[in-house]
Amino acid sequence: MGCYDCCMKCLGGVPYCSLLATLLCFSGIALFCGCGHQALTETERLIETYFARNLQDYITLAYLIQYFQYVIYGLASFFFLYCIILLAEGFYTTSAAKQTFGEFRSTLCGRCLSSTFILITYLLAVVWLLVFAFSALPVYFFYNMDATCHTITVLTETPASINQLCIDARQYGLLPWNAMPGKACGMTLSTVCKTREFRVTYDLYIAAFAGAGITLLALLTYMVSTTYNFAVLRYLGRKGIGTRC
Repeated sequence: MGCYDCCMKCLGGVPYCSLLATLLCFSGIALFCGCGHQALTETERLIETYFARNLQDYITLAYLIQYFQYVIYGLASFFFLYCIILLAEGFYTTSAAKQTFGEFRSTLCGRCLSSTFILITYLLAVVWLLVFAFSALPVYFFYNMDATCHTITVLTETPASINQLCIDARQYGLLPWNAMPGKACGMTLSTVCKTREFRVTYDLYIAAFAGAGITLLALLTYMVSTTYNFAVLRYLGRKGIGTRC
């Protein structure tokens, strides 16, 4: 067998669906975890500087931010390992496995393992759908804040109307109701929106939201791939035919 034929044989056994899902998952998790971690840090700084004067007013939020940052560390590690395992499972059910190791045999253990991956992937997709929805909340908060600042810029000729435009962090559950001042109004709010911290935090949350969407797309791709691989695994046990998914 020549070098070209050998290369084509190897490329023919690559699980392209699983490989695509793995790349999507890695990029999505990197965006979500990296940008989300930094966005939480910047959010704490914004709340501390412009919305709360007393440490006790935002101490609970600070603990929650720290807790979510630890969760992000765990998510990054878990998805890295799980994506590698799913990619390996995709390679296992390709024709390359048969061509390399001889006649393919589907065992009961192999089918149980594949069905377990299907179940776990479906559950992860449902859970991550909730994470995707949850990651839209800070984007919504900063979008409202940015829209209010834009309105203030338009109404700069009527100061009385400007002072009535506010963003109250207490309404979004970020601070307790007794926190002072708890909100930013008028030109103070406009000043906040012009700061580097606000723009960076807003962009980071958008990137984290996009990362969550990419990860959800990767999980959906995995769902299709693992379900198809399980069906092919049983078929291969009887017919000895390879798959490329």
